[in-house]
Amino acid sequence: MLNQNDLATWYARLNLNDQARKIIEQVRSSEPTRRVGGGHSNVSGFYPSRKMGKTIQFESHRVELAAIYEMEHDPLTLEFYDQPPSIVLDYKSKDGRRVVVRHTPDFFVLRQDNSGWEEWKAEEDLTRLAEKSPNRYRQDAGCWRCPPGEAVANESGLYYRVRSRLRFIGAFSATFNSFKIIFVLMRAPCPPKLAPGLWRMRTPGRPQLWQTCSRKRRRSLQQTMSTF
Repeated sequence: MLNQNDLATWYARLNLNDQARKIIEQVRSSEPTRRVGGGHSNVSGFYPSRKMGKTIQFESHRVELAAIYEMEHDPLTLEFYDQPPSIVLDYKSKDGRRVVVRHTPDFFVLRQDNSGWEEWKAEEDLTRLAEKSPNRYRQDAGCWRCPPGEAVANESGLYYRVRSRLRFIGAFSATFNSFKIIFVLMRAPCPPKLAPGLWRMRTPGRPQLWQTCSRKRRRSLQQTMSTF
């Protein structure tokens, strides 16, 4: 993470305005807005980030875990924060009605040359969402966009990006088995040695996982691991 001197130098180099700096300071000083939870076919958990010096939440092992892994090892990514403070999106629904919603992007990222919010989703989910809310999600020249998110970001000179799994999953899959990734499948991060009753599962060529000793949970985890 950046120290205060490095942060001030970075601010000056990017010539960020006061509003952008205020947003960044709020993100850096805030805890995640929400606690994530997995779905039927997803595994949620915590990634122990060396870059950030803390655990980072992921809601999907297929998308957000890949995003974290990429940012963790990307030298151009300086800092990244999960579930940053919410922003307000204002757009028209499919039938023309005004929609105003509070939205929590997946990450807020500080990069060498810019900074902003990032929403990471699977391609099939974006296709479905674009059909339901074409003024919130759309595809232009092969790239997914969120115009109301971009409007919020433009007010402060930051960015809002929608990133699709198709654009990064290949590179992630190619390198995934070359590293041991440890993440905690519990409702709060806890060092394994300090958590009684935890079960450790090692699978050759797979990530290393910790979870509570539940037969049902073990079967679910084994089924999930087969999808990597």
